[in-house]
Amino acid sequence: MKPEDTEKQRDLMEETEESEELSEAEEKHVKNGVKSLSRSQAQRNFILKRNPSQKFTCLICGKSFPYKQSLKVHMRDHSEEKPYTCDQCGKSFTQKGHLRHMIVHSGEKPYTCDQCGTSFAYDTTYKSHLSSHSGEKPFSCDQCGKTFFKEAYLKVHLNVHTKEKPHMCSLCGKSFSRMGTLKLHQKRHSGVKNHACFDCGKTFFTDAELKKHLTIHNGEKPYECSHCDKRFSRLDCLKTHEKIHTGEKPHTCDQCGKSFTVKSQLNVHMKIHTGEKPYTCGQCGKSYRQSGIFKLHLHSHSGERPFNCDQCGKNFFWSGSLKEHMKVHTQEKPHTCSLCGKSFGQRNTLKRHQKSHSGVKDYMCFDCGKAFVTNAELKLHQRIHTGEKPYECSHCDKRFRRSQYLRTHERIHTGEKPYHCPPCGKSFTQPSSLRSHRCLNTKKFMLRSDSLKSNTASAPNVMQ
Repeated sequence: MKPEDTEKQRDLMEETEESEELSEAEEKHVKNGVKSLSRSQAQRNFILKRNPSQKFTCLICGKSFPYKQSLKVHMRDHSEEKPYTCDQCGKSFTQKGHLRHMIVHSGEKPYTCDQCGTSFAYDTTYKSHLSSHSGEKPFSCDQCGKTFFKEAYLKVHLNVHTKEKPHMCSLCGKSFSRMGTLKLHQKRHSGVKNHACFDCGKTFFTDAELKKHLTIHNGEKPYECSHCDKRFSRLDCLKTHEKIHTGEKPHTCDQCGKSFTVKSQLNVHMKIHTGEKPYTCGQCGKSYRQSGIFKLHLHSHSGERPFNCDQCGKNFFWSGSLKEHMKVHTQEKPHTCSLCGKSFGQRNTLKRHQKSHSGVKDYMCFDCGKAFVTNAELKLHQRIHTGEKPYECSHCDKRFRRSQYLRTHERIHTGEKPYHCPPCGKSFTQPSSLRSHRCLNTKKFMLRSDSLKSNTASAPNVMQ
């Protein structure tokens, strides 16, 4: 018998002892078969020795159970009835056995892994952890081949393929494939964030979210990629990263067939088809599909750019933008095209470049018929027709179609020249000027070399 089955059975026994009455069949079994036993012992025997072919089915979701009491407990998921309450924090549970939650308050962690020293409050969590050391994953998905430590994880995973979402939020009607995801979603309706970070004061809905956040402060990165030695603070970040190496994209759009490495990318992509833009700026009314881009836009109104480059003084909204910018100074180009070998400083630039190899230009301008590789390029082009120039210079009020045009223009006012020629020390406001300068120097060098060769050839040989 599996440990999780034993625990469920123990919970079930506790639930049965709490029941007020037995059914007629149960009463008959108790009276005729086990007269010498106490009532609770008879109930236990009924649970353990019942007819295995008998099933009790939930009329709401169709799920079947081997015991009637299991069905009664399951029905509380639908009714949201939680009769068992923790007297220390007020948290409620559907089953009495879940009051083992009390161990959280005592801080007791009696189960310790002898391989890594990690301790656990529950034996099931401890046993699950042991599987991570052995690497054994006996439960395999017959659709995609993915393997799992526990059968329960496999069952949850199968919802990815079946698209089944049996757990529905009673407040907004949104459905989820996992009960845990539904519970987390429902906490977001309440708006209550009980878990606070003592370093920065940021609050979170769950303790798990807080623990993930704390890795930012302590700098700990225990998870290392076996392909490139890159390290991560969270296991889920490592798993997502490893898909870059394996090429795995398990999340596919059922409308256009495009695939993604993580589900959140698919969710954002789906908004292209639905046209949904839930994030609207209260200052200018502009709407966005992604919260990250929306937050970036909000900074454009405040003008706040807290991340500063110590080499050229340029400021950025995000630390990630600063890291990308630093590659301009270091000349680092870690992203290489596998088709032509060309390297790029930014992953997005590489992706855009790779589309140019395919020759496919799906995005067409209806005004002039010109086609583009990406939707972003099309939108930038359309500003030529609309005359839209959303980027304004704070020094002279001149406006520009693209943000990079504005940045280059502002260097006229600031005197910034971030692009340097190492041989002669001359600096330039834009990379194209530096490239032109290098080409000119190369031509001059070649002409000088040719001249020297010519002079050498025409000079008389005095060593005769």
